[in-house]
Amino acid sequence: MDTHKKLFSEFTPVTKQQWIEKVNTDLKGEDFNRKLVWKNLNDIDFQPFYNEDDALDFLTNTGENAQALVNYRNIEVLSAESGNNLALKAINEGVTGLLFNIKHAISVDTLLKGVNLNKVTISFVLNNDIIKFAKDFFAFAEQNVIDNKSLSGYFDLGLISNYVTKGSIDNNLFEVLANLLKLGKEFSNFKTITVSGTAYLDSGSNQVQEVAYTLNSCVYLIEQLSFKDIDAQSVFNNLHVQLAIGPEYFIEIGKFRAFNSLLHEVAKKYGVTNFSHILTAKTAVWSKSVTDAHTNLLRATTEAMSAILGNVDGVLIDPYDKAFNDVSDFSNRIATNISTILKEESYFGNVANPVDGSYYIEEVSIKIAEKALNLFKAIEEKGGFFQAFESGLIQTQIAEIRQEKIKLISQRRLPMVGVNKYPNLMEKVSSKVLADVSESNSKLLTPRRASLEIEALRKITEKLVEATGKRPIVELTSFGNLTMRKARAAFSYDFIGVSGFDVLQEKSYDSVKQAAENSAKSNSDVVVICSSDADYDESALAFVETFRRINSEKVLLLAGNPSNIIDALTKAGLDGCIHLKSDVIQIIASVQKKIQKNNKIVYS
Repeated sequence: MDTHKKLFSEFTPVTKQQWIEKVNTDLKGEDFNRKLVWKNLNDIDFQPFYNEDDALDFLTNTGENAQALVNYRNIEVLSAESGNNLALKAINEGVTGLLFNIKHAISVDTLLKGVNLNKVTISFVLNNDIIKFAKDFFAFAEQNVIDNKSLSGYFDLGLISNYVTKGSIDNNLFEVLANLLKLGKEFSNFKTITVSGTAYLDSGSNQVQEVAYTLNSCVYLIEQLSFKDIDAQSVFNNLHVQLAIGPEYFIEIGKFRAFNSLLHEVAKKYGVTNFSHILTAKTAVWSKSVTDAHTNLLRATTEAMSAILGNVDGVLIDPYDKAFNDVSDFSNRIATNISTILKEESYFGNVANPVDGSYYIEEVSIKIAEKALNLFKAIEEKGGFFQAFESGLIQTQIAEIRQEKIKLISQRRLPMVGVNKYPNLMEKVSSKVLADVSESNSKLLTPRRASLEIEALRKITEKLVEATGKRPIVELTSFGNLTMRKARAAFSYDFIGVSGFDVLQEKSYDSVKQAAENSAKSNSDVVVICSSDADYDESALAFVETFRRINSEKVLLLAGNPSNIIDALTKAGLDGCIHLKSDVIQIIASVQKKIQKNNKIVYS
């Protein structure tokens, strides 16, 4: 026996083309690209499989997997004493990074009393008395660190994020930034310049836009600080960038890697080849929900995973109930535990760059980088970040993607667990915590949840319950073919459940006449007919006519899309159909309007 013979060497290698030919055979005439190629909202197509024929020229400077990953906790500082208590509590719970949100003058000594600056990363969002606070902080640090390199963290003045969300920019902050950079020059690991791109993704952008616009923002700051005699090398060395983390796991991994690579490409244009920035990631507002809110824990976990694998230096995970509740000790602790578990128990950060070399993730990174670089250049050609935002170009481009995402959510083609898919029908939510969809200023970016439109529907339901003392009841009435009626009842249960109505378990009948009569006389507000297409052709019209002779007010829907008889059914009194192509927002809104009319309730 030849012990040196390679395993499976007797098999002929299979090329990618041979695999595609085999797949096309199995597809039996179906289009390969339509069925198997994933088309992403970044206008990027991803193949269903890869092999050695897909050799790629990998990106460079994609970052290093942070073994010393910082898990931040956001602390609203009401007073120096309360801020210090919260900081010490957070450290005791395993937090390695503190982000203080400071809105008025406080004592640095009191705020940071007992905090080991050599081990804990300290960062600040500053709003007032910035220079004085910075002087006090650096003086405190000088006395409390073993070595100046031990101090790590950043200042965030909100210069870019406040501009894109509020519409005005404080030009005095450029002078403040220049002074901060000089004050912190002895602390090389503390970054005094922050560019945040979170508002882009949280306002509905895709990942390519977030990367490109954030790079445009960086260039804008470099140019403005050059007027204050600050060179590009100093800016890059003192730069902290924060990006949001969306729910598309592999795309987000590629996004962070692509950003690091492109930032180095931009730096080269300024003659900067060696610099030390930091990149942090924050869980997105966009992907969170108020309904079935504990699902936010799962979203935050996968988001943090993708950011860590994308080579960020730190993560800020919002508490799962932040969108609708005062943050509690429990939700704060759980948020902290997510990153702790990923780091200490799942060994994220213990393996150096584990995704490097993965054909799929490398291609994701490359394609995002290519698209983002093209968009970045297009914005620069139109005068750069400031001109593009002032003209509304950036807002318009983001709005187009946002509307496409909302459309996909409404059609349930972009699933959100607990929102448009698998709703928790046992959950009761107060109308006060549910949001309305309000008109936003098209000249600004408005961070928001993707679920707002469906939340607004749910709010109408909860207000209806509060007004009548009764939750609308949905009855699933089935007959005919067992397999199809069960499948369509299950589909209807999930579809209508988004409304917050009380959806009863399926009721099956032996005859169409009995099904129509019983459901028409029951105490339900909505009836959904569930059966097969063949049964609909034979009996659906008789069902509707029998039903309407007894009850003319109830909402009557049909699960399926019998297009050949739909006109006759509608004429007989059917209110609509629900199926895979239905728009859940439109359907439920129309159902709610009829229930309100029946209950003589009108909402403004």
